[in-house]
This record gives sequence, C-alpha cells and structure tokens, in this order.
Amino acid sequence: MSVDPERDLVFVPTGNAANDYYRGERADVNHFGSSVVALRGSTGEVVWHFATVHRDLWDYDVPAQPTLTSVRRDGRVVPSLVQATKMGLLFVLDRETGEPLFPVEERPVPQAGAPGEQLSPTQPFPRKPPPLVPHRLAPENVWGISVWDRNACRELVAGLRNEGIYTPPSVAGSLMYPGNAGGSNWGGVAVHPERQIVVANLIDVPFGVRLVPRAQFEATRAAHPGDEFAPARGTPYGLHRFRVLSPLGLPCNPPPWGTLAAVDLGSGEILWQVPFGTVRDLAPLPLPLRLGVPSLGGPVVTSSGLIFIAASLDDYLRAFDLETGRELWRARLPAGGQATPMLYRIGDRPYVVIAAGGHARMGSRLGDALIAFSLPR
Repeated sequence: MSVDPERDLVFVPTGNAANDYYRGERADVNHFGSSVVALRGSTGEVVWHFATVHRDLWDYDVPAQPTLTSVRRDGRVVPSLVQATKMGLLFVLDRETGEPLFPVEERPVPQAGAPGEQLSPTQPFPRKPPPLVPHRLAPENVWGISVWDRNACRELVAGLRNEGIYTPPSVAGSLMYPGNAGGSNWGGVAVHPERQIVVANLIDVPFGVRLVPRAQFEATRAAHPGDEFAPARGTPYGLHRFRVLSPLGLPCNPPPWGTLAAVDLGSGEILWQVPFGTVRDLAPLPLPLRLGVPSLGGPVVTSSGLIFIAASLDDYLRAFDLETGRELWRARLPAGGQATPMLYRIGDRPYVVIAAGGHARMGSRLGDALIAFSLPR
C-alpha cells in the first residue's frame, strides 16, 4: 500500500476475485477486484476506486503498490499516482479523484468464454503511455535457436486459442500473453519527480491456461509433471497453467524476455527501453549474453539520475543512466537479488543496499545476505 498522510488517503492495490480463471457461477462483477482503491485513512471509507481489469479471469491482479508523485499538467502540479500492471500498462491517476491524467478508453476484447462464463465486453486501455510489453504472439512470429526449436514453438502456439490480450481461458487451452507474471510484477516502478520520468522493469514470457473438466483433473495433472495445477474447488474445472517454452526450455516469443523502460510523465511517450539481464546464470555455460531475462523486484532512482536495480536472474546489482538507459555499473551478488534496493545516507555518505536472498520458484541462487555499497558524495 501507499499512504498520503497530508490527504488522509491510503491507496490499496487489490487482487482478482477467486477463482482466478473461471467464475461462471458467480454473477458479481466485483468492482473492487484488480483495482486501485483509495481509502480515507482515518475512517476506512472508500473515496474512489479505479478498475485496471473488469471481471479479471487472467490472474492480472494489481501486483504492486502505487507510486506517488506529482505530474505537471497545463501549468499546474497535479498530485498523482502511477500504477504498474501485469498487462504492461501504466495508469497515471489523479491522487485526489482517481481520474486518469491520460485518457483511458474501453476497447472490445475477445468473447465466447468457457460454458457458463460471463465476460466483460470491454477492458480499459490508456491511450498513453503505450503498452510496455507486446499483447499478441502469432504463430509465425515465434522464436527458437534452431528450425526444430522454432517449429515446435509454432505448433504449440498454433494449438492454443490466441486472439491477443484478454483471450478467455478455455477447455482447449488459451494463450495468455502477457502472462500472469507480467508485464510488471511486485516491486513496482520508480519516479524521478523533477525530471518527470517513471522507470519500470518488465517481464515478457507467454503462458498457457487450460480449464480441465473435474473428472479429468487428476489424470491431466499426472500427465504434466512440473506444470502448475490448482483444483479451483467449487467450479466445474481445475486449472492447468504452463509456460509456453520450446523443447530446449526457452520462451517461444522473441527476446528480450526482460526489459527496463523509462516513460515521460509529461508526454506519455516511451523515452527508451533496453534489454535487462543476461543469461549468465541460466545457460549451461556462463555466457553474459544480454538477451534480457525475467526479473522480480523494483528500481530506485537517485536525485542525480541513477537507476539502481537488482531483480534479474543473473545475480547482479546494476546502475543505469536515467536519461539514456545505458548501463553504467554492476556488482556481483552472492545470491539472487529479487528485491527492491533501498537508498539511505549516513552523514554525507549515500549508500544503496539490496537483500540478496534469491527466489526458489524462479530458480535463482538462494542465500541470506544484505549487501551495501557506498556511493560517491
């Protein structure tokens, strides 16, 4: 959560209602799911709410706290917040009213969900900033390091229902792109208030989702060891979720699979977007190929314009230039830095510190360390 004590406001990012991928037997729209909700801090009263997804069936819960800042608009300063989402969309909202500072339009999305499912006919899309990750993966655009690898990916993607973002989950299997990991995930974004720049790290890996009829659930789970399964009790279906990977274990979409991006809060335009992270600790050989890899953890920004971020799966803390996205420095960590750094000062000496504990589910190196670096005065 984020707090504005001056305005007595608490900003809460909410999850999607259960069950994640099928709610056909529930007629409620769930207005407060997958939303930013502003509460009066002293009373708990709802002041406003803004839905980033209507009737969320994709596990696109709001993944991180809103980042509070001010945006200069038409000669005035507007107290604002920036909300990152798993869809790779940034919503910039007036902190006092919840009104978008860039127009948000309701666009038609794919329909005809699973039997009995109720879908929202539209979903909200900001006109600016543009999406920071792709929203469609066609079979002819898949990637692989060999013809065999690429053909396997093409066959896998072609076999899934695939109509772009918000394709409904289905019994036959649907492509979920972006995947439920993001876009953005927890850690959120960082803002340089004077330069009016927001920085976000993004994941770009497709997932597949299959609704498994209850009678077939246990047999399907046994046939796919290593995939994700959830019983989704109280519904006719269990959940089968899987990453869309080639036979060699690489994502079927073209790299980069992780990027760092900067957006101008005044114009809503992307200033730069660069691959983030190498395959050094993922490949059989420690090759520092900068393909961009998935990450978990947020950035921080100094007043002088340095971005510090760990998050990536190659066990480094890095510094980037805010204006250009150029990597300026990196230091090896003893374990995965899937966390957000913190900046602090003792006397006149500034420091950056990162928790290097790793992330078992993502497969980074596990550890138990806090690593601090001193910065130039």
